Amino acid sequence: MHSLRYSSKLVSNTTPVVVRNSLLMQRRIFHNVNGSFINDSKITRNISLPKLFAKQIQVREYASKVVKVPALAESITEGTLSRWNKKVGDFVQQDEEVATIETDKVDAPVNSPYTGTIVELYAKEDDTVSVDQDLFKIETGGTPAEETETTKEEAKEEPKVEKEEPKKEELKEEKEEPKKEEPKKEESKERKKELKEQEKIPSPSPPKTDSKSATTLYGDREDRHVKMNRMRLRIAERLKESQNTAASLTTFNEIDMSNIIDLRNTYKDSIMQKHGVKLGFMSAFVKASVFALQEIPIVNASIEGPDGGDTIVYRDYVDMSVAVATPKGLVTPVVRNAHLLSFIEIENAIAELGKKARDGKITIEDMAGGTFTISNGGVYGSLYGTPIINMPQSAILGMHATKERPVAVNGKVEIRPMIIYSVLNKS
Repeated sequence: MHSLRYSSKLVSNTTPVVVRNSLLMQRRIFHNVNGSFINDSKITRNISLPKLFAKQIQVREYASKVVKVPALAESITEGTLSRWNKKVGDFVQQDEEVATIETDKVDAPVNSPYTGTIVELYAKEDDTVSVDQDLFKIETGGTPAEETETTKEEAKEEPKVEKEEPKKEELKEEKEEPKKEEPKKEESKERKKELKEQEKIPSPSPPKTDSKSATTLYGDREDRHVKMNRMRLRIAERLKESQNTAASLTTFNEIDMSNIIDLRNTYKDSIMQKHGVKLGFMSAFVKASVFALQEIPIVNASIEGPDGGDTIVYRDYVDMSVAVATPKGLVTPVVRNAHLLSFIEIENAIAELGKKARDGKITIEDMAGGTFTISNGGVYGSLYGTPIINMPQSAILGMHATKERPVAVNGKVEIRPMIIYSVLNKS
């Protein structure tokens, strides 16, 4: 009776009675899920159930719930169902991840709002799903232990298939193998003559092939077709949009990195021991950019509004976007209030955001609202480059590789570690 619903919470544990509306019913009665009777019962008297044998029990109730695609982020209305982490029949706990939806910027997990068993999936992997679309159905209630017991009971109920033993006559027939007929002597002599005649006929020579075949020239070659994920498609779309919209100007200059390298070599070990942070060059460029943006606030501004923008938005703070390469594409997490942070705090923030991005745990909130971007192409050995403006920002700084070059210092030629940087801004 555990899967049936009762209108009352008081049920006898020893006698076949059920209390409903203060009426005592002589026989056991059952109710379906909407509370109506399945079978009749004779009402004998209008009294209350004695407290001596009344016992309150918990009645289990199962209900199916449809889970919809949750709100992914502001301005994002759809995504690609990249992975099902659960299948039909799996038991899930509340807040357990069931699926992953890939959006233009991040992978958004879909967690179950209920505890129960998944009974139906409404979408397949690689399908495009929209916010508020039905995603899966879950039957709430139950526990994993109950699932296991049910499975065991079903396995016990399966009828055993008895193997029929073969009869003795069949075994005898299997043992008796047909005797091979020996070829006659006359036939064997004729066969030998035919074989001798065939040996005398020369076999046709194989056709001559060019020693330099396609395989020798080019080796084994193949084409691989890999479908682009939503993030890469969106990145390509936004970069092209930036090129088409912004009238940009690129300025190149060079920096002698000697002092920054000396500073890093002097303090990197003590900073690592005290703060557990690896001191790099990025924090120095972020700090220098902050000073420049505060001195020239128009570079820290953005153009917003309809039809490409009709309003300049000035900001008295700096939220620094830092480009990070991930297996799925380039993302730009934001170091908030960079103008208030020290070198160590900047390095900490960049390290944490970079790890989240590479682990695929970056969120939309981590990448929203940057006012200026730094892109470090030097990690790939790039000497020159023109990065593309991260719209709706007004400018971007491109860092490149540091190389030792001969330069003029106080009228003398010296070898110095030099870096060429580029600033791309809207003109």
